[in-house]
Amino acid sequence: MPQEGRHARRRSPWPIAVGLGILAVVLVVAIMVYASVRTQERRTFGGGDAATAMPQSPAPTLDQPPALERWPRWGVTHTQFSADNEPDQVQEEARGLLGRVPMLQNQHIMGWGVGNPEPSPGQFNFGDLDRRLTFMASSRATPVITLCCAPDWMKGGQAGRTDWSKNHTVAPEPEHFDDFAALAARVAEQYPTVKHYLVWNEFKGFWDTAKNRWDAAGYTEMYNKVYTALKKVNPDIQVGGPYMSIESYSSGQSSEVSGPWGTVDQRALDAIKYWIQHKKGADFVVVDSASMTKDKGNVPGDFEAQGKFSAITTWLRQQTDLPVWWAEWYVEPENSGWSEERRTAVQATAMMEFARSGVTTALYWNPQVEDEGACPGCLWAAKVGGELPMAGLLSGFTKWFPAGVRVQEVPSSDPRIRTLGQERQVVMVNTADQAVTATVDGRQVTLAPYEIRWAGRGGT
Repeated sequence: MPQEGRHARRRSPWPIAVGLGILAVVLVVAIMVYASVRTQERRTFGGGDAATAMPQSPAPTLDQPPALERWPRWGVTHTQFSADNEPDQVQEEARGLLGRVPMLQNQHIMGWGVGNPEPSPGQFNFGDLDRRLTFMASSRATPVITLCCAPDWMKGGQAGRTDWSKNHTVAPEPEHFDDFAALAARVAEQYPTVKHYLVWNEFKGFWDTAKNRWDAAGYTEMYNKVYTALKKVNPDIQVGGPYMSIESYSSGQSSEVSGPWGTVDQRALDAIKYWIQHKKGADFVVVDSASMTKDKGNVPGDFEAQGKFSAITTWLRQQTDLPVWWAEWYVEPENSGWSEERRTAVQATAMMEFARSGVTTALYWNPQVEDEGACPGCLWAAKVGGELPMAGLLSGFTKWFPAGVRVQEVPSSDPRIRTLGQERQVVMVNTADQAVTATVDGRQVTLAPYEIRWAGRGGT
């Protein structure tokens, strides 16, 4: 799965006349190529990597997910590099920190660490998925699969080849929606312990350029075929969509959802409403978003901007009675310069918003890296091991704030210390870059800059 990249070339000092002649030829060719792209946009790429024919091996035997009293609510999505890419000692450590409080673990079927599952029609390659699902089962996961992306031959590319540079930007062509649904069913047959499926990822490839809006009808047509195929495999399988990415701006737009943190792009909301009205069925509704606006980052501040997540969840619950899932969430602007303490504190306030607003599931996009070194927001240190702060935060919220727990507001005498409680536990977050002393839940506490602290309640 190669990375995209281009190398610049130094321009030769040719005579101007020759240069102009070449420029004219280039322009003619460019016009011809552009016309071709406009008329056959999805058929212009060819696979870069040849797929290796793999022997058909039996599906792995996976342990059943642990029996849990409550739905965990919190979980992680495995990305390009994860525990299965680590040395044995680090892999065992990651297995322990993910499994000490069993949580959800999610994996895509193509990309994000796994290869093409069906390089040619009827030729399946589940080796990478088998490896990831095996690790998930060994770390006591409640497994989730995201049905994205699609093999090249379903997107106008070449059978037997994979062009990773366009994998995440091209949707299956309508004439291959049935093929994608069949692949989804084949995945469900391969992993009978997986009972929860997300259909596609962020409407990738479903943007209608001519109409300047999302192609909700196209996505919903594909979704309905996948939904039907999965339910035929096992009626108990839970299926959700539309996995819409919800962007926002600091001001200046008309929208059904807005607040001091900005204004949501109405086109995303319209697409969600179309899916809700025209879906064949669903067991949950899925979205993702970032607290940052597209034009000004986090407004009016990094901690205050996290209210966007509650506002969107509230709007979704007004549209449908389906459980609300967040497939991804992001809180940090690029080049923020945040310390790990500040980063984790902001994440904690976002997770408070999810719990407070009644989100059923929230999956953390785990940004693990391949090599040893800095890894902001990661769960463990790559190659060398060592738990990082975000792992503890996820474990704490998974243990104390599973879905269905009665959330309680906990008084704090200083608003810089954010709080959230349940009957037996309270979590406190200092949002200031200095120590703060306050009375929280009737007790005086002093929290260091950006400190997160858990405390028992009711004598426990």
